[in-house]
Amino acid sequence: MPKNFFKKIIPDPQYLREHKGLSWIQHWLADGSLWHLNRRSVSRAVFIGIFCSFLPIPFQMLAAAALAVLLSANIALSVVLVWISNPVTMPFLFYGSYRVGLLLLGQPPIPMPDELSLEWLGEQLSTSWLPFLIGCISCGCFFGGIGWSVARGFWRFHVIRAWKNRHKNRK
Repeated sequence: MPKNFFKKIIPDPQYLREHKGLSWIQHWLADGSLWHLNRRSVSRAVFIGIFCSFLPIPFQMLAAAALAVLLSANIALSVVLVWISNPVTMPFLFYGSYRVGLLLLGQPPIPMPDELSLEWLGEQLSTSWLPFLIGCISCGCFFGGIGWSVARGFWRFHVIRAWKNRHKNRK
């Protein structure tokens, strides 16, 4: 069952509740609904984690944890999934998001100069922030929605398979 799979990768809630560095949010971590592994909490956590991985902000994990608390999703899984964006994947995610934003706004891409400089980059930020932001939010919603659907489908597939195996074993 998918519940066992997720239990292997999620940190122990008791350990996190007793961690001294997290004492300032202890009252939120004590809420048992944030640690339950069920179809709804896992699929919400997948959406939140993937969505937050596309956000061009520092401390994406804090944003994922806050959204998990607000939406009653599994907090550990939503934070772990933010690691989709890491120093290796982030340039690809953000460049792709920028291109999607250009496409959605109907703007042409900015031509690259022969030599990159900080001055050129500073000048381009004033015109490219909107397509970048719209692309990041759009890609986060799109891929988060795909992740949500896959998580729901994966959970349903395993539950139906378990039912069929139980029914077959009874006969």
